[in-house]
Amino acid sequence: MNLTAKLMMTALTHLDQKLQKSVRLIVGGGGALLLAHHFPLSTQDINAVPTSGATIDELAPLIANVAKELGLPNDWLNPFFSTFTHVLPPDYGTRLIDVGKFKWLKVSALSKEDLLIMKCFAARQKDIIHARALLKGGADLKIVKAQIDFLKTKKIPNADIARKFLADLEAFFEDQE
Repeated sequence: MNLTAKLMMTALTHLDQKLQKSVRLIVGGGGALLLAHHFPLSTQDINAVPTSGATIDELAPLIANVAKELGLPNDWLNPFFSTFTHVLPPDYGTRLIDVGKFKWLKVSALSKEDLLIMKCFAARQKDIIHARALLKGGADLKIVKAQIDFLKTKKIPNADIARKFLADLEAFFEDQE
């Protein structure tokens, strides 16, 4: 089942109604592309990590309950993008975009730059279209290049692959001119 921005907001509203304390989620991946950047794409889940108020394990029963209520897959909200959060610049929080503020739940999404950094590190075939859209949508390449190059100096695994992925994206746009 593909999630639209409207269905995502409905699911997040249902999650909020089950909370009894404040929780903040940071959304990445396709959910961020839809909710914060309004890119027309399809995604099957919301990749999000709680940064305050609860752990993903504490939220799991509530997420499952929302899935049952709305007929969504059990992993409609999952922390899968957390695999790549170590590549984000320390100041990524200054670029977060608020996408939903409910009674208990506050939801923010990653910026175009930070999403692009993560897409470069994932370097999957399916990320090429999203990465191109981020570049075309105005992602600041200075931020992206600086972070990837910094991570290369720190010998972070796959930084070379990320830099090549970005170079290939840039070459694509140069060929279009």
